[in-house]
Amino acid sequence: MLPTSALAATLAGCDMVVMSPSGDIARQQADLIIWSTLLMLIIIVPVILLIFLFAWRYRASNREATYKPDWDHSTTLELVIWAAPLAIIIALGALTWVSTHKLDPYRPLDRIDEERLVPEHVEHMVVEVVAMDWKWLFFYPELGIATVNEMAAPVDRPLQFKITATTMMNAFYIPELAGMIYAMGGMETQLHAVINEEGTFEGFSANYSGEGFSQMRFDFLGLSEGDFAQWVERVKSQGSPLSHSVYKALEKPSIDDPVRYYSEVMPGLYDAILNRCVDPGEVCMKDLMKSHHHHHGEGAGE
Repeated sequence: MLPTSALAATLAGCDMVVMSPSGDIARQQADLIIWSTLLMLIIIVPVILLIFLFAWRYRASNREATYKPDWDHSTTLELVIWAAPLAIIIALGALTWVSTHKLDPYRPLDRIDEERLVPEHVEHMVVEVVAMDWKWLFFYPELGIATVNEMAAPVDRPLQFKITATTMMNAFYIPELAGMIYAMGGMETQLHAVINEEGTFEGFSANYSGEGFSQMRFDFLGLSEGDFAQWVERVKSQGSPLSHSVYKALEKPSIDDPVRYYSEVMPGLYDAILNRCVDPGEVCMKDLMKSHHHHHGEGAGE
């Protein structure tokens, strides 16, 4: 198999991070790009070479080239022309089918990397993500903390992201970690991933969402277990409570926001954002849907 760096040079417009990431899911996605490209090159390269070969061999000045004005069919040639692309399409289809299910963002991880499976006792760490105008809010429900424009995770710990948005549709994307997942208001998408190397990686919105889109970026910190524990303590010691009033101020559109830490979070805030009922007196979408379903069921039974 060709080195990733050599193949990446052939992929115009691809960032090198995409082809040599630090997370297992993103690495598998990079391998998928490489194998797909190789399979397609099996057809493309011979075709390009044959174009030049035919142009040279059958040029007007070559009087020794075979001349068959009445030739119109070759069973062998027909078999080659149809069988080779068909084989490539079958191979690509099989590769896509397997990878689509294996790399489904909603599917919990079964491995940490190609050499290690997820141990049975290890739980996925949940991170709730909210795309705002124009910043990112991260909740850690198990730890009771929240951050703006910075998130961290222990290396080799399976992660489960739950993703929503306040208003505009955005796209949650950390190239080092995994593929792009949309964030939409009133809806929740998910992503399972793992980071395998320590470092600071860039995350951003990959879907245009207005004036502050270009600055809608955050740092994703891949940390050792000890460093992650220190990061959590720093958030708790330096942060302030994320109350309803603080959230309402945060919700207002702003550009190029600094990193913010919240040592505690108003109970049920992420769920309220998702269901569009942050303010007192607002009916949550889930309750509205239950009520509608209940009344609809009663009407159907009458």
